[in-house]
Amino acid sequence: MNKFRADEEEIGPEPELKVKTEKTKPEDDKKFSETFIGKFFTEGVISKEAATDALPYLCFLALLGMVYIANSHFAVNNVRRIDKLNKEVKELRWEYKSLKADLMFKSKLTEVAKKVDTLGIKELIEPPKKLIVKSDEY
Repeated sequence: MNKFRADEEEIGPEPELKVKTEKTKPEDDKKFSETFIGKFFTEGVISKEAATDALPYLCFLALLGMVYIANSHFAVNNVRRIDKLNKEVKELRWEYKSLKADLMFKSKLTEVAKKVDTLGIKELIEPPKKLIVKSDEY
């Protein structure tokens, strides 16, 4: 027949498992009360009076934390605004330099002569004459 079946018959029937009907609750409570966390919650390491006395200090610490967070947000916003203004200053500087170069080019003698030639004004060939006014004449 089946070899596995034959081995099973030789071992015999399996023993029945006993179900524990004992309550393990008190043992768990003892273990919980022996741990640090258990003592902390059950014995009340911090009494109501101590917690009440420490409440203003805790509120002060919470206020300091909120001020710290608000200050960091304010600083980040300032940095962003400074970066934005720096970019704007760079753009305006570039615009100033380009307009200055354009003005320097347009104010050259040859460029001015080209512009006024259409109006009929011509460049002088001879130097200008000097006017001399005597002090007793005037």
